[in-house]
Amino acid sequence: MHNWQVADFHCDALSKMLMNPSFSFENASQLDVNLDRMRAGNIGLQAFAIYLPEVLGRGKFEHVMGQLDIYRKRVEMTKERDEGTHTLLWREQLTQVGQTDKPWGLITLEGVDGLEGNLFYLELCYQMGVRIIGLTWNYANWAADGVLEKRGAGLTEKGRELVHLCNQIGMLLDVSHLTEKGFWELADLSERPFIASHSNSYAICPHVRNLKNDQIRAIIAREGRIGLTFVPWFVKQEGEVRIEDLLPHIEQICSLGGEHHLMMGSDFDGISTYIHDLEHTGQYPKLINTLLKHYDESLVRGWMWGNAMNYLRENLPEKNLKMEHSK
Repeated sequence: MHNWQVADFHCDALSKMLMNPSFSFENASQLDVNLDRMRAGNIGLQAFAIYLPEVLGRGKFEHVMGQLDIYRKRVEMTKERDEGTHTLLWREQLTQVGQTDKPWGLITLEGVDGLEGNLFYLELCYQMGVRIIGLTWNYANWAADGVLEKRGAGLTEKGRELVHLCNQIGMLLDVSHLTEKGFWELADLSERPFIASHSNSYAICPHVRNLKNDQIRAIIAREGRIGLTFVPWFVKQEGEVRIEDLLPHIEQICSLGGEHHLMMGSDFDGISTYIHDLEHTGQYPKLINTLLKHYDESLVRGWMWGNAMNYLRENLPEKNLKMEHSK
């Protein structure tokens, strides 16, 4: 087994812990991503998404704060709590990421519904440690339409303001869940490279959440990143899904020039069915061993770690830069 560092750009452990307060981040078997499993999978960096479950109405800032509170009290390492993750906020910290025995956490926001259309709340999230936001989940909100919204519209005027403000303050953008129209509008608006944190290739598996070839090319051209995701129905349309079924997606993205733009975005804790032998974050070594049967070690290391780190090195804000923008 190869014990390499892994960066995973999407999981939903926070919302699972919000809905199930008894789950322990240290070792709850109901969590695909817990501290024990992160150690077993050698996860050096895990992105923790703030996702507001539909049962909560999705549109309240208090629920965003609630998940930030869960992260702070139950996931993040503090003086009172010796276990947990360090939190990645600044470019300067990247020299330490992967160098300690403690994993690092990156806080993201999956859909801006809970910001209630208030751009001050965006700045507050940034100040509280959120570094990446996706404009939508699957449906429409005040900023944009999601992929399951039948009208398929793009960004609202307020959504365009949001993109501009993100560019100004250093908040990175995620296009997973955004409509095609919204994707291209964001691509035109954003001055910074953006990511698709958990999306695969539409040409291989034609699910609406996957990326079409021209979208993949656009992300590559802008030096963004694509997180290969383990949602079975994004990998293959039917039948049991095995680790090998990820290979055609990798091949397709690489054929479009993306070998240095591919990373991981599992969506663990956001799914209830799994790829065989890839049921939680502790099983990343099985994925690595499968990939090494088909690809050079340097490529696999890039997909697991290096490509994500290079993106963050170029795009995370620097601590010594102040937010320079006018209201």
